[in-house]
Amino acid sequence: MVLTAEKEVIKNRLSSNALKVLEKRYLRKDENGKIIETPDEMFRRVAKAIAKADILYDPNADIRKTEEEFYRIMSNLEFLPNSPTLMNAGTELGQLSACFVLPVEDSIDSIFDAVKATALIHKSGGGTGFSFSKIRPKNDAVRSTGGIASGPVSFMKVFDVATEVIKQGGRRRGANMGILRVDHPDIIEFITAKEESTAFNNFNISVALTDKFMEALEKEEDYELINPRTKQIVKKLPAKDVFDLIVSMAWKNGEPGIIFIDRINEFNPTPHIGEIESTNPCGEQPLLPYESCNLGSINLSKMVKDGEIDYEKLIRTVRIAVHFLDNVIDVNKYPLPQIESITKANRKIGLGVMGFADMLIKLGIPYDSEEAINIAEKVMKIIKEEARKASSELAEKRGCFPNFKGSIYDVQGGIKLRNASLTTIAPTGSISIIAGCSSGIEPLFAICYTRNVLEGEKLIEINPLFEEIARKEGFYSEELMKEIAEKGSLKEIDGIPENIKRIFVTAHDISPEWHVRMQAAFQKYTDNAVSKTVNFPNNAKIDDVRRVYMLAYKLGCKGVTVYRDASREEQVLETKRTEMERKFQKAKKQTPDKAYGVRLRKKTGCGNIYTKVFSNECNEPIEIFITLGKAGGCAAAFTEGLARACSLALKYGASLKELVDELMGISCHKQEGIGQNRVLSCIDAVAKSIQEMFDQKTDQRITDKKFNGLGACPICGSQVIYIEGCLRCISCNFSQCE
Repeated sequence: MVLTAEKEVIKNRLSSNALKVLEKRYLRKDENGKIIETPDEMFRRVAKAIAKADILYDPNADIRKTEEEFYRIMSNLEFLPNSPTLMNAGTELGQLSACFVLPVEDSIDSIFDAVKATALIHKSGGGTGFSFSKIRPKNDAVRSTGGIASGPVSFMKVFDVATEVIKQGGRRRGANMGILRVDHPDIIEFITAKEESTAFNNFNISVALTDKFMEALEKEEDYELINPRTKQIVKKLPAKDVFDLIVSMAWKNGEPGIIFIDRINEFNPTPHIGEIESTNPCGEQPLLPYESCNLGSINLSKMVKDGEIDYEKLIRTVRIAVHFLDNVIDVNKYPLPQIESITKANRKIGLGVMGFADMLIKLGIPYDSEEAINIAEKVMKIIKEEARKASSELAEKRGCFPNFKGSIYDVQGGIKLRNASLTTIAPTGSISIIAGCSSGIEPLFAICYTRNVLEGEKLIEINPLFEEIARKEGFYSEELMKEIAEKGSLKEIDGIPENIKRIFVTAHDISPEWHVRMQAAFQKYTDNAVSKTVNFPNNAKIDDVRRVYMLAYKLGCKGVTVYRDASREEQVLETKRTEMERKFQKAKKQTPDKAYGVRLRKKTGCGNIYTKVFSNECNEPIEIFITLGKAGGCAAAFTEGLARACSLALKYGASLKELVDELMGISCHKQEGIGQNRVLSCIDAVAKSIQEMFDQKTDQRITDKKFNGLGACPICGSQVIYIEGCLRCISCNFSQCE
């Protein structure tokens, strides 16, 4: 394909990693998978499709002019909408929103209606959030059948499996947020739901903390658990014990995150329409049931000129972006009529930022400084004020959002607005790669790192601003870059001026308190919420996480996600050092002098085999013994060898389920039994024995605070991904982000 000069210019603005991401997920392909679109044509396709909404309000509108404005800010990488808009605008699919929240009521019909809606949304490219707080708790009565309820966590598994088998529009993997109120009777089971790394991999989870709970925590008092079906108090728990469990689990693998649900509803713009119960998968977009929201982010690194912030350009970009996002609501193709109805009634948009760390570097300001906090507040205040002005002007031309009467703006007698909410700070996982800037408001993860994306593909990235300065200042060398690639941070590297090191601080150079302060600075002028991961080094303590959670509440954040480096088997961003830490972080557990065992006998083709699983005082499986009848010789050696291998795996952090998954189904010529009771081999018998013991202890696993298959919390015995996102994520919770 022959490119015009303009197309060549746009292509040259994009990094090699940006081009890879675009080719993999965004550019249109024919039925054979061949790319039939250039990046320039993608921006043109999106601009043209979104500009058409102007005709709905003014038949004489100059949509060509609008199209050029939209095209310019995207092709200059000054603003990008969320991924579904880039992928689907101007296509037959036409689903443009990233964020959805679906209601889950306490009935089978509602639950499986939500599962079906989730499948449709994921197929179209969106992510979904749910509150499971209305589902009756485990062992509660089910009058229609005379049976007992299985509880919200069991139903989460249905959503998780459905997500696993659906690829979002063929290009985005399904993402969910699961939320449970802290006063739900099944809260302990929920907090520990992702204790094993294989559980709920398509979910970020967060606990909705109430003001009442936080007051009880501060006073070290008990708080009430309430059955959502009967509205009756069923139990009381010490707030400190529950909070400690949340903290220890988050320390371990980053989840659950927390949201302050009463604070979120304090800023609910349409309380007369309903109560907010959940957020989108990365936590930055609280929404009413069936609401959707389309997001977009301004690239702040493009708002710096000659070492100063170009406020005129920023204001101009904000106004065009608000126009763009409002138009998206009208041209969008919604997956459900209920979603279209409430989305158009409230017209929420989420304008945010990316490239904030790059902006600070261009200004010569360290991320962890009072000056950076002041810049964050000033920039976000301007974005919020100008977004409201733009929305007010649209309201004059197009009318207020239909649910304006009775909204907080109406009650307070403020300005008339086109949109119920305007600003959101999203993680910008993929679109920041396209824009070639730092993600959201996060600091640099590393000066050089490996980004794990796109179904296992790895992208190596070196910060272009650092390379530019290194060459300009004369200290660039291939050897230096290799050393930085190994360590990620500049902190321990010689030969780099201290003032450069101070500006190029990374996420792990910055104390967790500065992470929270920066999140709070942006939250101060953000309508919705802020996606931000508070990074911890691998050697962080549980108390460090506790302090961050309390600081986030004190400073007015609407939620917080943490991630301790290398605490998961996989993470989105990593350096060589964190990769090694992650692989070798699990210390070998010591065999205690006293252990507690369970034995199970099973008949095999070689005779009876006895499998014994022993646990330490924290109820962690720690050792396995296997005996094959009265056998000796090779048979005895074989079973002893298998037992030692299994025990060693447990001591290095493997779970009983992982052992079962590896051993189950191995067969030999001496089989025993029929049907479900058939034993294929001695190894299969061991797996089946462990499985039976595992199943019998399911209730204990979940409710006994001393049980922890991946390591015991020194405080309460239980333990803790965003990711981002997403992060998840974290926050991660992740996620993906995108």
